[in-house]
Formats: sequence, structure tokens, C-alpha cells
Amino acid sequence: MSSAPRDVRLVVSDVDGTLVDHDKNLRPATIEAVARVRAAGIGFTVISARPPSGVLPIADALGLDDPIGAFNGGTVFRRGGEVMEAHLVPEHVAHGMLDLAKGSGASVWLFADSQWHADTLDNPHVPRERISADQEPAIVGDFAPFASHAGKITFVSDDSPVLARLIEQGRARFGDAATIALSQTYYLDVTALEANKGNGVEALARAAGVDLAQVMVIGDMPNDLPMLERAGLPVAMGQAPDEVRAAADWITASNDEDGVAQALDRLLAER
Repeated sequence: MSSAPRDVRLVVSDVDGTLVDHDKNLRPATIEAVARVRAAGIGFTVISARPPSGVLPIADALGLDDPIGAFNGGTVFRRGGEVMEAHLVPEHVAHGMLDLAKGSGASVWLFADSQWHADTLDNPHVPRERISADQEPAIVGDFAPFASHAGKITFVSDDSPVLARLIEQGRARFGDAATIALSQTYYLDVTALEANKGNGVEALARAAGVDLAQVMVIGDMPNDLPMLERAGLPVAMGQAPDEVRAAADWITASNDEDGVAQALDRLLAER
């Protein structure tokens, strides 16, 4: 599906690695470009692997009115608190993936009941996740009590082969029951089967009353592929890996070079 810029009525952007820079900040150029797009009558919203608590500060800063996607689209909600859709990780998948990760060396983060649970604070990615989740983790020794109501489980490791093995093993056992994908090179996310950005962008488009062919999406990681493959105008960030860039009609600059702002201004110019 490929649409002309003039047909776009809604823009859906990923957050980390896309809308915000390396330091997790919304840059002024991005804020101004989003305002220009909305002033032109085009809707703008976000979809992210972050929990709702981590997406809300972005939505508040941009004053977003359209529904928002968290947990890769597993939770669709409005800024005022209305939850429109919510999909949890199946309990047997949660237990199974937690078992697979034992002894792997990967840290475990589990998001349930609006709380980020972690196995340790001794992980280099915890400080940045505090920003992304906009909360402090609760340290737990046993994740089993939360397995029945997890919105997302994240396995954290800077050892790529560790996460590659978990992806391979997890998809072999649970690929028909859950979405298992990298949201960063060091984050492996497990969400409900419905909680993928393809289904998520469909839900956001439906809520906004527009066709998928009228949606422009912007992303940078493999977990963005489902929405890049379904939307009318897919855009990849400049630093995205080759498989993500190959799925895009446009390639913009990196997130540290105002890539989203450049893509939005191109959209307006080509309309």
C-alpha cells in the first residue's frame, strides 16, 4: 500500500529512537513541526513500546487529542484516561517466557497494573527506563504473581546473541500466541498477539475515522515493521537497520537530527 502525501490525514509516530532524541527529549523542531501538521488539519498521535505512564508526558507535551498506543498498541487510550482497548500477555506465555529466560543473563522487566517490576536496579538501562516509563521500578524476586496480568514483559541484555536465542525459542513455542520482537537492540518485548504496531495503527486509524491508506507512520526498529507494512506512507528513521529502511517509502534523518520534523515538513511541502 502506497499513498501520496496529499492523501494523508493521520500521522502515527513511534517514540524512542524516533520522536525523541537519544536523551529521551522532545526537540523544539519536532514540537513545532507537529504543531504545523495539526494546524494543517492532519491528525498526529504516537504508538510506543512504553507503558501508558511513559507515553503520557509526550502526549501532554504535544497536546495530543487523538487516541494513543502503548505497549506496542496493546493498550489504546486517550489522554484523559479512557482506555479503548487493552490486551494482556497470555498467562501461559508469560510463565513460559520467564522460564526460558532463567539463566540466560537477561534482566527481566514486567509491566502490570500500571507498575514497572524489575529483578534488579543493577542494570545500565534502568536510568533511561525511569525516563521512558516515567516511574520507579518495584524490585521483585518472583514474577509469577504478575504473570496473569502483564501488559508487557521485557528482557534486557546488551549481549545480542542472548536476545536472539530468546526470540528464536520464544517464537518457536509461543509465536502463535504472542508478539515477540525487539523494540531496541537491547530490549526484547513480549506482548499480547494483538499488541503489535500493525494492529495498533489499525486501531488508531479506526478511532480517528481514517483508512490505513491515509496514515503516515514513522519508526526505527523491527517492532515498527508491522505498522510500516500496513500504512499508506511508511517512513523510516535514518539510523534504522536495513530491514526497517527496506520497508519504508521515505527515509528521513536520525532522531538526533530532527528526523521526524524533517519528515513532517516534507509531508506538508508535498501536499
